[in-house]
Amino acid sequence: MNILLLDDEQFMLKILSRQLANLGFKKITPISNPIRALLMLEQGDEIFNLLLLDLQMPGIDGVEFIRHLDRVRYTGGLILISGEDERILQTAKRLAEAHKLQVLGALRKPVTPDQLKAVLKSAPKGSSRAPGKIYDAKALQKGLDNRELVNYYQPQVELVSGRLCGVESLVRWQHPEDGLVFPDQFIDTAEEHNLIDALTGQVLDMALQQAARWLKSELSLQVAVNISMDNLANLDFADEVAFALERANVPHSSLVLEVTESRLMKNPLAPLDILTRLRLKHIGLSIDDFGTGHSSLAQLRDIPFDELKIDRGFIHGAYREEALRAIVEASLGMAKHLRMKTVAEGIEDQSDWDLIQSMGCDYAQGYFIAKPMPAEQLEHWITEWEVRRHNLIPVVS
Repeated sequence: MNILLLDDEQFMLKILSRQLANLGFKKITPISNPIRALLMLEQGDEIFNLLLLDLQMPGIDGVEFIRHLDRVRYTGGLILISGEDERILQTAKRLAEAHKLQVLGALRKPVTPDQLKAVLKSAPKGSSRAPGKIYDAKALQKGLDNRELVNYYQPQVELVSGRLCGVESLVRWQHPEDGLVFPDQFIDTAEEHNLIDALTGQVLDMALQQAARWLKSELSLQVAVNISMDNLANLDFADEVAFALERANVPHSSLVLEVTESRLMKNPLAPLDILTRLRLKHIGLSIDDFGTGHSSLAQLRDIPFDELKIDRGFIHGAYREEALRAIVEASLGMAKHLRMKTVAEGIEDQSDWDLIQSMGCDYAQGYFIAKPMPAEQLEHWITEWEVRRHNLIPVVS
């Protein structure tokens, strides 16, 4: 792993370099000048897998440097470091995440070897997935016509027992030339060129057909499918979903449709009748990425969601950050009073699992449990998970 250290304090550079060396890292480049560091990243002669960035620097501060990282399309891991107030540090972390940077952690000075070791556990071992090209409407239409979309499934488990209870369906594009293409490379194109209804229809059909196959093998799972706000502009959408369920011979209660809260805020009233009709048909509704929008309470009041998914930005690392714990606790309490199921996204390690379990959340999802996988790999994962869950939960109901 090639690591770049950026801090204007020479003493801090020496400490961090020594700590990283003691952890077994050999390729370490300490730099005190942010402009020089930026030039190195822009030129691309050397690829850095990890950047440790101090927020408080003269000339270009850490927040401005984050903006430049987005501009130069930096794809490695990022650890933020600062002696400033914890909330400033966390705000900078959320800003970096909004720029789609891979933030591994945010640490207050002085940084201890144990803290550094903990965040480095999730560091990329090689170059991370680079932002891919954005596909145009013509290419996407061809992919839809050729049925090149595939679903991956990420397990959701019950926190009390560890029992597998559902999966989230996540679309990928198996491109004949470019290989596996991720949704951030084509979803915006689908929404901008009126292809989202066709795309969602294919994803939904594949998910329900897979749910039917699992049912035949006596594996009853709730299947969650993400929908776009543009789908909710179609007044026939609720009926189309019901027909898809009937074609697949899957109970309505086995399907959960996830709506991202921040997208919902752009037009909260137009989809109200469609979402209400979906609930009347006993199809589950989940408000996804809860806490990232601007009027969350209004959403819970106005729309009959029966599940609340707490965004990973509040979950991962909440065990060490009081502000995040307070937000998670308040969200769980509110959902309980509204009789909504709760799902914690972004369970990345044992500490995340232990905290969320102790707080009374219903379900969990994240890389600590499983990464998204093709449907045919689920059976093997279940076998491995049965061993793991007994270790996580000594007495399983």
